[in-house]
Amino acid sequence: MKYLVIKCGGSVLENLPRSFYEDIVSLHQTGEWTPIIVHGGGPMINQLVKSLNIETKFVNGLRVTNQDVLDIVEMVLSGMVNKQVVRNLIEVGGTAIGVSGVDGGLLQTKPVQNANELGFVGEVEEVKHLVIEGIIAQGSIPVISPIGIDAFGQRYNINGDIAASAIAKALQANLCFISDIPGILVEKNGTKQKLDKVSKAVIEEMIEKKIIYGGMIPKVKAAIDGLVHNIHEVAIISGLEKSSLIDYVNGKKIGTKIVLEEEIA
Repeated sequence: MKYLVIKCGGSVLENLPRSFYEDIVSLHQTGEWTPIIVHGGGPMINQLVKSLNIETKFVNGLRVTNQDVLDIVEMVLSGMVNKQVVRNLIEVGGTAIGVSGVDGGLLQTKPVQNANELGFVGEVEEVKHLVIEGIIAQGSIPVISPIGIDAFGQRYNINGDIAASAIAKALQANLCFISDIPGILVEKNGTKQKLDKVSKAVIEEMIEKKIIYGGMIPKVKAAIDGLVHNIHEVAIISGLEKSSLIDYVNGKKIGTKIVLEEEIA
């Protein structure tokens, strides 16, 4: 049995076609791959904080999270978005169980290094993978929202890409980021072209030159961190392209594969 952690960004969730969820259920039913979904929900959080006149800002793609923002983040991610994804899977004949990183202490978390600037933003110290494996043993697809908890019961907002990478590391799974673009795009001869494969060194250079910026930064950093910690493979693919997930697991050239330097050679 091979684990596949599928990270669905908030910006793409609302636009994912029914066929995307059908592909996940198909993967699950064939038994060769076990899908585990980790989701974001940034746009819905943005809408709610704006309607409540609560200020929110980002530092290097991470949301500054005070107590008021944390309440909204948990409500949107663990309530609205998590159950929406579960419903979508059930609608196409799947069986899914939604949890957050708080449930069963799934995502044991500590504050990020620059907590003074970011507030209640966390990084994962430990993944209690038996919680996930318990859901899988029941024949269900785990759907996980990236809210973590520490030993004292304090909640933390975790970037979804970073949470997905931590879960993939714990399960030694492949990691696939689902986006609304076909991969990492770069400007070449006046047009945007997709990179089929990119290394750690090239990514770091593109961040330095601001070719990669905003929300893509934590995504590629999480990918690199996973590879360094023995995740077998990381890719960024479009969830809007028909059968993209099936094509990816079947080894077709799709999306952007992120690798370490030695693999390029």
